[in-house]
Amino acid sequence: MTQRKYKVLEICAGAGGQALGLEDAGFDHSCLVEIEKLACETLKFNRPDWNVVELDVKLFSAEDLKNIDLLAGGVPCPPFSIAGKQEGEDDERDLFPQMIRLAKECDPKAILIENVKGLLSKKFDNYRYNIDNQFYKLGYRGRWQLLYSSDFGVSQLRPRAVYVAFKQEYIDYFQWPQKLNKLPVSVGELLHEEMSANKWKLSNNWKNTANSIAPTLVGGSKKHGGPDLGPSRARKAWAKLGVNGSSLADSAPQEDFDGPPRLTVQMAALVQGFPASWRFIGRKTAAYRQVGNAFPPPVAKHIGIQIISALNKENKNEWSHKREKVLELNFESIS
Repeated sequence: MTQRKYKVLEICAGAGGQALGLEDAGFDHSCLVEIEKLACETLKFNRPDWNVVELDVKLFSAEDLKNIDLLAGGVPCPPFSIAGKQEGEDDERDLFPQMIRLAKECDPKAILIENVKGLLSKKFDNYRYNIDNQFYKLGYRGRWQLLYSSDFGVSQLRPRAVYVAFKQEYIDYFQWPQKLNKLPVSVGELLHEEMSANKWKLSNNWKNTANSIAPTLVGGSKKHGGPDLGPSRARKAWAKLGVNGSSLADSAPQEDFDGPPRLTVQMAALVQGFPASWRFIGRKTAAYRQVGNAFPPPVAKHIGIQIISALNKENKNEWSHKREKVLELNFESIS
């Protein structure tokens, strides 16, 4: 039996990290909603066949997407980030209410939301309870989980708070993805080819220095400033890997370069788990903002696979029925 493609509506799609992962898992995008022009251009450039809608999600209606399989979104993290004021529902950028509205409009079988780990802190216990309660009133059962991107092949820790909710008949079939049995490659191994692009003589020495995974990429906020790898604590962590995190480079180190190299936008994207073929539209600061805000595609893929497995319960029930028939026939032949 050929497994059908499952349909997804994704909001706050950004540069496509979550979308790529869900695509790899087996989802087809009916629509991707994103407010930032350059991020929309990135999506269209890499996937010309995707239906990308450049719009504030508050103005988007999902009434024409009834009974879609999945409603997904990496809603903005500043309301819950430790780098911000953690104003939660009082922050105008909080789009959880929009997810609830859209779920009511399109009535999906499943919901996927990702955010920063700060959302799972005790401070937001009541907020999470309220989200659960509102989805419950719409007929969903939800679960929260903290997932580390490094457990799914991404060369950085990058913890993410993930919320999934299903219609009652599917929730018992869902299981969180299991950690991979192998560690992700080091930053040195991951970026050695890129660092060597201009025949940098010290690239092998640098590879040996960058012998662990990266700190969590930051710097995606509009308020953060220029294209760098984050505040002082982040730059210190990068310095231990032999990387100058004060800014980003336009290209790989030249042949006679001496000192800690800087990352390019494309290198940062590899650290985030994007494929090397994915391109980001815009100048350096705007492009890096798209990278820094992204949900690592490998993590989204593993979650997506588990969501499809749960939604595929009809096939499981059919298999179980056939198995019972076989056992019944075998029992009759023995008798």
